[in-house]
Amino acid sequence: MGFWPEGCFANKTVLVTGGTSGIGAAIAAAFLLEGARVTATGVTQQEADDAALRLPGLRAEVLDVRDGNAVNRLVESLATLHHVVNCAGVIRRGAEHEVDVFADVIDINLTGTMRICTAARPKLKEAHGTIVNTASVLSYLGGGLVPGYAASKGGVAQLTKSLAIAYAGDGIRVNAVAPGWIETPLTQALRANPERNDAILSRTPLARWGKPEDIAGGVLFLSSPIAGFVTGTVLAIDGGYLSM
Repeated sequence: MGFWPEGCFANKTVLVTGGTSGIGAAIAAAFLLEGARVTATGVTQQEADDAALRLPGLRAEVLDVRDGNAVNRLVESLATLHHVVNCAGVIRRGAEHEVDVFADVIDINLTGTMRICTAARPKLKEAHGTIVNTASVLSYLGGGLVPGYAASKGGVAQLTKSLAIAYAGDGIRVNAVAPGWIETPLTQALRANPERNDAILSRTPLARWGKPEDIAGGVLFLSSPIAGFVTGTVLAIDGGYLSM
């Protein structure tokens, strides 16, 4: 037996919102490899069906995190719940200066995270479970084209710290990861733009784009017994981007 507690996720129930694509799908796959029972959510039935085909053993469901009743029904359908990972999120470059679009981004990225945490709290209390939210390097930096996204991710960082305090008495640890520039469909346009791609890589000390699996490793660490004294932390996984 090594340093990593063997079997620590075996037969544990994990919920990953936004877990049918991108970073969320890599996290769902990592938990499955560790023997967990994983439910992942996406926004369309096609997303859910495709994810279930790619990841044998995955329970894939459609969920709109803006719908509090749907959130409650999904959580209630789980007999137990040990780990929650909030990855559901959107970005609307340019359009977020429109107030309605701004509000919708906040509702999905920030308030949606709070809806999941609130609904999951009773089951996580029974399990002394964990929550890992998804913040961003834009929790710390401005984004001229994405004021809603940046504001929502700044809010996720502060929500994480606040819930870590509020849930500590329930034995629930609450942390977040703050991804840097990661190779996902959301960043395809940036990677295809030579000027933007070069600007991002020149500021990243490790000089590469991150992979979704890089984020999954941090999430499993924060969810594991190894991080048993870690709560209220926002872990940057950014290749050193914030250090520049």
